Amino acid sequence: MWPFWWKGASGFSAHSTAEEVTHGIDGTGLTAIVTGASSGIGEETTRVLALRGVHIVMAVRNTDSGNQVREKILKETPQAKIDVIKLDLSSMASVRSFASEFKSLDLPLNLLINNAGIMACPYMLSSDNIELQFATNHLGHFLLTNLLLDTMKKTANESNSEGRIVILSSEGHRYAYREGIRFDKINDEASYNTLQAYGQSKLCNILHATELARQFKEQGVNITANSLHPGSIMTNLLRYHSFINTLGNAVGKYVLKSIPQGAATTCYAALHPQAKGVSGEYLMDNNISNPNSQGKDTNLAKKLWEFSLSLTSEEES
Repeated sequence: MWPFWWKGASGFSAHSTAEEVTHGIDGTGLTAIVTGASSGIGEETTRVLALRGVHIVMAVRNTDSGNQVREKILKETPQAKIDVIKLDLSSMASVRSFASEFKSLDLPLNLLINNAGIMACPYMLSSDNIELQFATNHLGHFLLTNLLLDTMKKTANESNSEGRIVILSSEGHRYAYREGIRFDKINDEASYNTLQAYGQSKLCNILHATELARQFKEQGVNITANSLHPGSIMTNLLRYHSFINTLGNAVGKYVLKSIPQGAATTCYAALHPQAKGVSGEYLMDNNISNPNSQGKDTNLAKKLWEFSLSLTSEEES
């Protein structure tokens, strides 16, 4: 991460907040889905985009928490348009149910913000018997995106405006397993490492955006796809690592971003005019950055796409 005071080509820095990077931007008429919208940077992303006039659909695992956030935002911004729909990304059935419910609303879809995630949890399997970090952080978002692509393409075509897919990754992608993605050992408990499995899932996020961008360009579709590192932020992602959590709470104000700063790059990628036409990139601190060599591997991205399709094909049929 660049020093807080360093401003990149965008004119923004790690110190910039979500409100600052969207100042003066009118999002009226746009509709966005934000996953993991009831806490942390997902909540702040929802609040700021709603403040800018975007109609938000909060995709949340706990709808009670989601509705509490919705009410809080409405007190601040009474004209905000916010819906809450249940989504458990670790369950393909839940992803399919969410997509169906969203489509029944007959709304356009301009922005898809794949924000939700879990970090470094003990070895567990999802309800579909897939390692939980890979299932939640990548596969659920992969299926969700594919189920909503037709709606996004239709919206982009009819509105003659660019659709944007924003996928939250992490600098943690640099600490994935040596081979990057362990296609033949996704569920291997014996060699499971909590942080490397997290890194693997975050590498998948980058490669997902890379392959989406390639396909959109090939198809001539007016949709962009980018991944990003939000910054190091104290959120409930660290709930499985009490020591890191304690240390972070002690020194965080000196070295970590605040939640408004952490949500900035997401909001910049989703709404800022400077991001128009930018696709297949990895962003950090509101500027274009670089992932590691595996994050730039287009062949690995294609392999991951086919692997993910094979795991979700029954759910997409």
